[in-house]
Amino acid sequence: MITLQDIQDAASRLQGQVLETPCVESRTLSQIVGAQVFLKFENLQFTASFKERGACNKLTLLTPEERAHGVVAMSAGNHAQGVAYHAQRLGLRAVIVMPRFTPGVKVERTRGFGAEVVLHGDTLEEARAHAYMLADTQGLTFVHPYDDEAVAAGQGTLALEMLQAVPDLDTLVISVGGGGLIAGVATAAKALKPGIEVIGVQTTRFPAMVNAVQGTHHPQGTSTIAEGIAVGSPGKITQEVVARLVDDLLLVDEGDIEQAVLMLLEIEKTLVEGAGSVGLAALQRYGDRFRGKKVGLVLSGGNIDPLLLAAIIERGLVRSGRLTRIRVSARDVPGALARITATLADAGANIEEVHHQRAFTMLAAQNVEIELVLQTRGHAHVDEVIEHLHAAGMVASKM
Repeated sequence: MITLQDIQDAASRLQGQVLETPCVESRTLSQIVGAQVFLKFENLQFTASFKERGACNKLTLLTPEERAHGVVAMSAGNHAQGVAYHAQRLGLRAVIVMPRFTPGVKVERTRGFGAEVVLHGDTLEEARAHAYMLADTQGLTFVHPYDDEAVAAGQGTLALEMLQAVPDLDTLVISVGGGGLIAGVATAAKALKPGIEVIGVQTTRFPAMVNAVQGTHHPQGTSTIAEGIAVGSPGKITQEVVARLVDDLLLVDEGDIEQAVLMLLEIEKTLVEGAGSVGLAALQRYGDRFRGKKVGLVLSGGNIDPLLLAAIIERGLVRSGRLTRIRVSARDVPGALARITATLADAGANIEEVHHQRAFTMLAAQNVEIELVLQTRGHAHVDEVIEHLHAAGMVASKM
């Protein structure tokens, strides 16, 4: 069983080995969600994730014999880099087993920290089984990503820092995958401040901890942009802690997470991966639940694929009306397109794409349909642009 003393001892071990990240108020987010929001910037760790804490604590507790043999871990993400980086720092051999589908950039980054990367299996389960086999045959110590008391104690050190920085926090909102982070956080927070509320957040596509603790049967999906918490089954150790100490578990969907990633990027100028943004997503989705409270959020990681980030930004612009598609019908005569573009310029819209459609349309043969992608200021501005086109005698509509 994890205790406050375990976490305090871990904090002493981690002194100078991991960053004591800032925990500061976001006044803008506080105004938006109606609660006083404090952000713990774990995305500023060297490997851009809180996972370093648990990995480092586990490695410093190894016996001399275990240190001599080295460690093995199974991970396609942040845990791999945390174990690899701190093993390299401490002079230990580290073997990281990753599924064959793991993106090359993650493989190379893990190798860059000095780890031996083994690509094995098409699923996380196959990779995990191979890691256990290597542990047995080569005498390596398996470093579990979450279901380990030393790992969870290491993760819990960030709760000590949060309550030291902001002692009067009412609520902590924590992302949940296998449960290592929330198990450590809840243990520390409840011991230091029994009245504090600890809320866990999972994605609707991977609700394993919610199902296990609440007895629900939410279906499990196959993918999510919150890949850091895409865990099929919770840890046994962590599930017991969650059931005992966590006040509630909430679910958010993909759209909520996309919006939260974009808000943190635009408002806080900080890059947070999907799994690290679910706390803010919950504040947005369940606003009444947190209104008026002092809420601590952990921005647990910042490792996000650039192409995924680009898609999230573009989709967010569409949702907010800053990127829109319209259709304009006009007579197919010289100067028609020039009139349309001039009208759009007068309305303050910037043209990103133009598609001139003659064949695939139900309009009369002497007419043309023009589809445009526009950069605008928001939904109200889109309506103004449409009105400008109507006033100029054109038939226009949003797509």
